Amino acid sequence: MVVSGSSPLTSKRRRVTNFCSTDMDAETAKAKLAAVKERFGREIHVFETSVLSSSSKAALSNEGEETDDFYEFTAEDYYRLLATKREDKFLKTRKLREAEEAARRSRITKAVIRIRFPDNHTLEATFHPSETIQSLIDLLTKVIAQPEQPFYIYTTPPKKVINDMSLDFYTAGFCPGAIVYFSYNVPKGDSTVGDHTSPYLQEDILSLKDLHIAIDQGQQSEPVVQPDPEPTVAAHPPPVEERKPTEKKVVKPKWLKM
Repeated sequence: MVVSGSSPLTSKRRRVTNFCSTDMDAETAKAKLAAVKERFGREIHVFETSVLSSSSKAALSNEGEETDDFYEFTAEDYYRLLATKREDKFLKTRKLREAEEAARRSRITKAVIRIRFPDNHTLEATFHPSETIQSLIDLLTKVIAQPEQPFYIYTTPPKKVINDMSLDFYTAGFCPGAIVYFSYNVPKGDSTVGDHTSPYLQEDILSLKDLHIAIDQGQQSEPVVQPDPEPTVAAHPPPVEERKPTEKKVVKPKWLKM
């Protein structure tokens, strides 16, 4: 007799094998990220951002992309902001504003900074809000492929190069998180750095790519442990009370009573 398809036992073995493989991948990913955290003193993740096709880029460029002039701070904006600040000055005392700012700052415990590179890779690192931007520069120097080359970071839009490295992340407005962009500081026509077709990050840092996905999949595939069923106790029927036979009352005829 030939049975088509896989048996339930084979399917069960496959599920167990897949779970073990996923679980091992998740444990390996956790160990790798833990080693990097110990090495750099902070959590680091790497992932690749989606790449827009040429047709998508053309479509976006034709949809009326705003120029830098659109984002310029005009005199009208200045006077409007100044009027708002004057109103706030009368509504709130200085001590009250300082207390609110201190309370707001105390609630933020970390700053998650994402650095996007021209090759569509993104490095995510976690900092304390009181750390300065210089700590981000020091980290980039340790992870980029060409640390000997000058570079800078900037935000956009509009493009604004970050020059003050003494600012902490909270004061810079990078809390609870921010996206900055990386670029080598190469003068036009200078070919000493190359065409940047090679990866911007070191190989061991690129090996961290998408490890957080493996960890998430391992957590989702964890089997649900069902509690052992309690032993069933056979229910005994309630004892039946033994009924005593009722005594019949004998009625004597009247002529016997006389």
